[in-house]
Amino acid sequence: MNADVDGPLIAPTRRAVLIGAERYRRHSYGDNHPLGIPRVSLTLDLIQAYGALSEPEFRTARPAMPVELERFHTREYIGALQQCEAEGRVAHRYRQRHNVGNFENPFFPGFFTTPATATQGSIQGAEVVLEGLIAFNPAGGMHHARPDAARGFCYLNDPVLGILRLRREGLRVLYVDIDAHHGDGVEAAFRQDPEVLTLSLHMDTAYAYPFEGGGVGDAGPLDNAVNMPLPRGVHDDEYRHVFGRLWPAVLEAFRPAVVVLQAGTDILGPDPLGKFRISTQLFLEVVQRILADAPRHADGTPRLLVLGGGGYHPLALARCWTGVWGLLSGRELPEAVPPEGEALLRAVDWDLDEDEGYFERLFTQRVDHAISGEVRAEVRTRVDVLLSGHPWLRGRSRIR
Repeated sequence: MNADVDGPLIAPTRRAVLIGAERYRRHSYGDNHPLGIPRVSLTLDLIQAYGALSEPEFRTARPAMPVELERFHTREYIGALQQCEAEGRVAHRYRQRHNVGNFENPFFPGFFTTPATATQGSIQGAEVVLEGLIAFNPAGGMHHARPDAARGFCYLNDPVLGILRLRREGLRVLYVDIDAHHGDGVEAAFRQDPEVLTLSLHMDTAYAYPFEGGGVGDAGPLDNAVNMPLPRGVHDDEYRHVFGRLWPAVLEAFRPAVVVLQAGTDILGPDPLGKFRISTQLFLEVVQRILADAPRHADGTPRLLVLGGGGYHPLALARCWTGVWGLLSGRELPEAVPPEGEALLRAVDWDLDEDEGYFERLFTQRVDHAISGEVRAEVRTRVDVLLSGHPWLRGRSRIR
């Protein structure tokens, strides 16, 4: 971590750790891929521009070892990823069998080591939580990967491996996924574990990736999956309505010992792949609610592991995850982006939405204008159906 900060440090009021690595500054995925943008490195730099990260709060992730990854992924798959990286290419048999080396999951230098580092960051994050602290691994959240295949830009499923580390200690885990896309890989991994419940709020798979599953009725064989598919154009008031009714019902029904939050930012309005219109304020409001309600260690510190995830607008993402870190570490961050931070954001090669009225604000303000409107009957009905029909949630909605 570069500890040089021009301005004064803002002191934390919560015990939290941010996990990162210099490796994330290297170019990955390729120029024409949605993830070929600065994400974690830009977030860390913006946090430091705010003076909101001290040396004791930062931990460096290392690449996960094969034995760690094979707690979920197959030995054959891990060996294939390592061999591709060593050879500098993806053999046809691996492309066919493991869905790698294509546009969706392209080959790039560090093709194994980079996701292995992000994955170890989530395992380490689980261990940080076991130590009694909050953990944030913005490089994590790759929720689509399967045991023997890459899916949806995700090579290794770090949320699964982080949860498995918590499960080894006997903890009951609630996984909450607010990424715009259904957390299908995590849900599938724990279909047979009654001590893990997955809650996913996402774009309806009738129109969005992964184009299957994630429906209101998709609860799994043990009823331990709660899915809320949402229509296009969901705004702040609608998302607040949905989350405000589901979250307390799920907490009351499941009573977890620890919460793992996948905080993908592709629900934000400017995101080029998301179809929602959520503001940064509402995003942070949701994170704050989860932080406030999460189970506690003996000293009152929330038992909470937060992972990154999707997010394809680097400016919106870095501002949002900076706000997430502010909440997790208990810092009051100014809404105005400091001059050093503004310079960082303006240096990013990004002009996809430069003609939009909000574009200039992305460089100067950490939050957006709220996006309000009527809660559509379609949205209300979906929540009603889920709360009345899901075996875990019947009769548990206290907020109408």
